[in-house]
Amino acid sequence: MRRILPALLAAPLLIAAAPAPTPVPGGLIGTLDQGRYTCELPGDASGPIRVAAKEFDFSVVHGSSYRDQNRQRGSYLKTGDLVQMTGGPLKGLKLRMISDGFLRRIESNGLNGEMRCVLGTPGNS
Repeated sequence: MRRILPALLAAPLLIAAAPAPTPVPGGLIGTLDQGRYTCELPGDASGPIRVAAKEFDFSVVHGSSYRDQNRQRGSYLKTGDLVQMTGGPLKGLKLRMISDGFLRRIESNGLNGEMRCVLGTPGNS
């Protein structure tokens, strides 16, 4: 017992001194803010200022789960600023988080595309 007690008392100090684990490749894992994300493309000077892309609209419902406009469930993975739909109707869609509640589609060439998805608020939903 006399040998065990000093080891037990020292254990928290050793754990506290250990270096922090390195983040996963791509950045820290996280989640999006819950709510409805409305997606749109820019318009032009001869027409509307934006064109709805309703087929990409989704709502984050809990943790890493979303529902599309037809209420079909799916999942996503957020690492760093990258959001990738990993299951469900939007599987394969990649988005980059520009700021809280503002996402931009990542095209097949890896660059930001024109489509954006914006989290609605009570004033603009």
